[in-house]
Amino acid sequence: MASRRLSSLLPYLRCQQRSQFPYTSPHRLASTRAANTSEAGRNPKPRPLTEKEREFLQSAIRVNQAGELGANLIYEGQYAILKRDPRLKPLIRHMWDQEVHHLKTFNKLVAKHRIRPTALRPLWNVAGYALGVGTALLGEKAAMACTEAIETEIGGHYNDQLRTLLDMLKDDQDLLQNGELKELMDTIREFRDDELEHLDTAVEHDSQGAEGYDILFNAIRGGCKAAIWLSQRI
Repeated sequence: MASRRLSSLLPYLRCQQRSQFPYTSPHRLASTRAANTSEAGRNPKPRPLTEKEREFLQSAIRVNQAGELGANLIYEGQYAILKRDPRLKPLIRHMWDQEVHHLKTFNKLVAKHRIRPTALRPLWNVAGYALGVGTALLGEKAAMACTEAIETEIGGHYNDQLRTLLDMLKDDQDLLQNGELKELMDTIREFRDDELEHLDTAVEHDSQGAEGYDILFNAIRGGCKAAIWLSQRI
């Protein structure tokens, strides 16, 4: 089964240095304030979320935080075993670094919106790390089969959330362009692309050549699906 690379490289933008305290004339300051006022008028603060929208926001952030926690621990476990391989060490480290960024982002969103994290977090701590270590001990291909299974499920989960959000807001351009749900959509799109990049990496490193691939892939993907379902509710 081949997967398409959906992620793209963002160009690196260089910022020119400016003096720390540039002089601004009173006339220019007044003009800037007028421009900011005009811009604010064109982009008014979006309306408050409905109860249904708020519930989706909270549920999505809670389960995504749990998923990224699990992914972090899986890669941490794999790295603990495979870091001795000079070829695999930077590969696993790169994917792990992206998951660290994902988790930090959802941790901030949980705090920002005062969302209760899943009560199953202690279980995911143990299960994620054990899965990472266990598959890495089975060899490179088994570790990559684990990555393929996890990222297939998480990528699909993120796509489902995007479809739900777009359907929910299809008649509300205000929330599609501004506010909390727009921020969530942008975050999910970015992280979805990262997860699919990891999936492609796993396939490129012969994940499907792992011994007992079908059993391993389906068991891990099924466990991931169950973890998502439980984290949304507990």
